[in-house]
Amino acid sequence: MSDVHLLISPEAGRGRAAKATETVLTTIRAAGHTPIDLTGPTAAASAEAAQAAVDAGAERLIVVGGDGLVHLALQTVAESATVLGVVPVGTGNDFARGLDTIPDETAAATQVALGEGQALDVIRSEAGWIASVATAGFSGDVNDRANRLSFPRGPSRYTVATIAELPTLRVRDVRLTVDDTVHEFRSALLAVANTGWFGGGMHIAPEANPTDGLLDITVVGDVGRFELLRFFRLVFSGRHMSHPDVHSLRGSRVEIEADGLDLWGDGELIGTAPVTLEAATAGVLVAR
Repeated sequence: MSDVHLLISPEAGRGRAAKATETVLTTIRAAGHTPIDLTGPTAAASAEAAQAAVDAGAERLIVVGGDGLVHLALQTVAESATVLGVVPVGTGNDFARGLDTIPDETAAATQVALGEGQALDVIRSEAGWIASVATAGFSGDVNDRANRLSFPRGPSRYTVATIAELPTLRVRDVRLTVDDTVHEFRSALLAVANTGWFGGGMHIAPEANPTDGLLDITVVGDVGRFELLRFFRLVFSGRHMSHPDVHSLRGSRVEIEADGLDLWGDGELIGTAPVTLEAATAGVLVAR
């Protein structure tokens, strides 16, 4: 029996997180634990409260929300003894999808979040930790536009952002150094993956495994607008990997160099190239 610390995103999943909160609290209490809600009025306040709890030796931090809240929590629990639990009630839930062991149903997910932690890899960057996928190029541009849209809400926001960004598609010269081997591409999009999913269900790196100490890199080459749309139709099933303009690399460390290229991690802006990403083996304990 112990205290269980929580971070809740009331607006995640179009209000789904707020509706799930009572079920989460009831499930935690039924298991004999005391829930402690660390959620602050701002993301910064929540992060500060979570960091203080982890520093004080919190055994567990459960997030009730989506990938953005997972990303925020990861900054505090990475390389600590605190177990991260996830109740995936956000819009995308790509981190939970990538683990394939966390139920969608709230009470069942809470029970899993109260279980034993397993050591999983995470991505280390100069700007912080990344749970799932770091991405750049067209996907980053879409993410940026989607974040600035007030309507529509939910997954359709990314569809609208994709259509709006297509006329401004840019193909960039990108230099990747993967474990000291240099690769140069003309690239419309690239992703560096710890787990396999991003963008609310796109299976960008089907072979990614968060326990192998490696990063899976997917590069979409010099494609036009219509071919990129075809790519997005294939990526939900993972069939894009057989496309002749899709390239796959794997390594424990990747340096990304490109002019004016922003990099996004778990849907959050983390920096501008040059950026170095590394696989942090067993960098976080996750209940699954």
